[in-house]
Amino acid sequence: MDEDPARTVRTVHDVVVEARSGVSEPERLLTALVALKEVREQLAAWEPELIAAARAGGTSWTALAPALGVASRQAAERRFLRLRPSVSGESTGEARVDAERDRRAGDRAVAEWARRNSAILRQLAGQAGALDGLSARARESADRLSAVLGEDDVTGLLAPLADLRAHLPREHTGFAERLGEIGMHTEQVRRDAVDDRRDRQSSR
Repeated sequence: MDEDPARTVRTVHDVVVEARSGVSEPERLLTALVALKEVREQLAAWEPELIAAARAGGTSWTALAPALGVASRQAAERRFLRLRPSVSGESTGEARVDAERDRRAGDRAVAEWARRNSAILRQLAGQAGALDGLSARARESADRLSAVLGEDDVTGLLAPLADLRAHLPREHTGFAERLGEIGMHTEQVRRDAVDDRRDRQSSR
């Protein structure tokens, strides 16, 4: 396709005018149809980029809805999820919508669990900072925990705790097992939340 989509559209428009006048040649019509298909694909790729940029800039889904030609914030978000390229292998727009909603349901459930168990998570993070004999990678994770420990949102402790467990030396096996239990529990919380969301969806 022409690097300038606007010029391509003008060319296609010229062919449309010719077709309406009955003077366009078949080969020129076919070329215009191919160009039009490529323009549509380019425009379709731009839309989720523009939506993502608008959201990053603070535009609400409610404000985006009329610009996207839909009636509600939910419909606007759904359109974005359907158009956005998959990052986890979903082959259809509806599959991407479901995958994103599964992820959000899981994230909310894990965050709620983390808040309920904040004392345990903070205790583990504090203990991690006192461990000795750590590799450079494990020490990096322990330092991240120390940095996040002072924040209000304890969910930020989960990722560095999991990373620390993966790099702990053998002399800290007991501590690694405690971190493993946290990881298994949060994964179960996530799976339960996803299953619950799907059950509610299927019962509608």
